[in-house]
Amino acid sequence: MKPYPKPYLSVAQQISKLQGRGLFIDDLAKAEGHLSKIGYYRLSGYWHPMRESRIVRDASGARRVEICDTFRPGAQFSHVVDLYVFDKKLRLVMLDALERIEIALRADIALLLGKRSPWAHREAKFLHGQFSKPRPGELSKLDDFNSRADQREQNAKDDFAAHYRRKYSDPMPIWIAVELWEFGTLSHFVSGMRVQDQDTIAARYGITRDTLRSWVWTLSFVRNICAHHGRLWNRAMVAQPMDPKGTNVPLLDHLAGQRSALERFYGAAAITRYFQLQINPNSTWGVRFVEIFRTFPDAPGISLKNAGFPENWRTLPIWAT
Repeated sequence: MKPYPKPYLSVAQQISKLQGRGLFIDDLAKAEGHLSKIGYYRLSGYWHPMRESRIVRDASGARRVEICDTFRPGAQFSHVVDLYVFDKKLRLVMLDALERIEIALRADIALLLGKRSPWAHREAKFLHGQFSKPRPGELSKLDDFNSRADQREQNAKDDFAAHYRRKYSDPMPIWIAVELWEFGTLSHFVSGMRVQDQDTIAARYGITRDTLRSWVWTLSFVRNICAHHGRLWNRAMVAQPMDPKGTNVPLLDHLAGQRSALERFYGAAAITRYFQLQINPNSTWGVRFVEIFRTFPDAPGISLKNAGFPENWRTLPIWAT
């Protein structure tokens, strides 16, 4: 490792640097405003695909792509801003669908486990053995979950949580506690449910339990990006969804074996659309999602292929439904 060598740059110096690397800026005042309000580093993720690249060989002779500092011919600062605004709209429409999916899954869990015990989410006998299994030198996953649940319930500022704390001494029952869970907590808990309970919820969406665990994990990852205002449109999926190959989900057949789609945003978008159709098939969400892509910038180095989108994606049944 080495010390960080790059110096602080004023906005004027940032603009000069970008121009020196070949990025066309037609309105200096607007560029200064955007760099001041959004930030050089955040915007750099959007101009990165507009930079030139070349093929180089390492010491072993293996070829790799090297991204250059210079920009592709025709690249403009306005393209960068357009892509940034497009990505913001994309995050907002994704959050709309993810909220519906999160709420539906909360209800699924509360209805299924609540009939066994108000505190079934806290009791080992109602959960997967691996979830409650002791771990050397640390809490079991269940004990860790309960500890975090206690913190959430004690710290929650919601009116219903404050009312419950004033009136009752018991931990919150599942149908109340689940309202304090974030999507990440939800994803973690789904994997800790008994196999037959995972099967029951998975069947609600026409998928297998393995697929349910994987896809909910992926959507949790996407939701985290959106909630923290991260770049989404061409993001590599750290939490890659399970390939739908072999599952009885005809609407997602076009994803089977398509690693480029599953590794990038498109796979998560298609899964989101699938869940949304199961939960609320009459929603206009799919129309709004497609409409946003009419504002996708036409800029050097920018293509929906970077996000894993198939060439004819708008005509596929899942989007035409």
